[in-house]
Amino acid sequence: MLEGKTVAVVVPAYNEERLIAETIAGIPEFVDRILVVDDHSRDATVERARAAGDARVEVLVHEKNQGVGAAIVTGYKRALAERVDVTAVMAGDNQMDPAELESLAGPVARGELDYAKANRLFTGQAWQLIPRHRYLGNAVLSLFTKIASGYWHVADSQAGFTALGLPMLELLDLDRIYRSYGFPNDMLVHLNVWNARVRDIPSRPIYGVGEKSGIKVRKVVPRISWLLVKGFFWRMREKYVIRDFHPLVFFYMLGFVMSSLGLALGIFETVLRFLGHGIPPATIVLVALLLISGSQFTLFGMWFDMESNKDLR
Repeated sequence: MLEGKTVAVVVPAYNEERLIAETIAGIPEFVDRILVVDDHSRDATVERARAAGDARVEVLVHEKNQGVGAAIVTGYKRALAERVDVTAVMAGDNQMDPAELESLAGPVARGELDYAKANRLFTGQAWQLIPRHRYLGNAVLSLFTKIASGYWHVADSQAGFTALGLPMLELLDLDRIYRSYGFPNDMLVHLNVWNARVRDIPSRPIYGVGEKSGIKVRKVVPRISWLLVKGFFWRMREKYVIRDFHPLVFFYMLGFVMSSLGLALGIFETVLRFLGHGIPPATIVLVALLLISGSQFTLFGMWFDMESNKDLR
């Protein structure tokens, strides 16, 4: 137990026979339950986890591969059924420092936060330790996640080292959250709808321990970016239209419409100009007004969103 509260750690694992035992062995003593969720591995991950010799371990096995998000959801559902007060997530590849688990789960156990997540970018080592292509992909997705989720103070959106409190876990519709690598991004979107208090906790990046990433940045970034676009509009509807009302939806709507019209008209007139046609000055002024007004409306929408969520930390 930690701060008088029960703690579980969900360990999603797929083909982690080399590192799963080491991951389990490093989990601190204050953790009451270790829920290893095997996402239909093709190696000996299940056997190695069961042979770890830790009485806290329970191995949950998917009959087919469903994605890392689905594995986390399976662990969350088991923790929810057992009424565990704080449920943390640690990957099965030993890339998360177990010594940091207390600083992550502690604020949640004390009721200061609903959700705590690691941020590997706080340290000056991130640029040196994280592979460059993954660092840049993370930076792009973190920016998009800020806009989509409303958590403007949160970065390192792809960090999967997290801790979630039971009251918030009870509110979440776990079956709606994305099941693959975009899970942590979509999780933030869903948390914001419930006004969850979220904070980044500094974390040390760990690489070169024998892990093997299955993430292909060129495929994952576009897929998650599209997920975040859909998540943004879903959050606007759920939080600012259905559950409550805020005029920022009008600012965003006007911003998107006017910017799109200005961009489309500008491209159309540019093509005509290349084809030798003249462009009336009034049309140039209209394009400029649409783009300037659209950008201003969008920025005001962002500002209102930041103000609305500034206390969720």
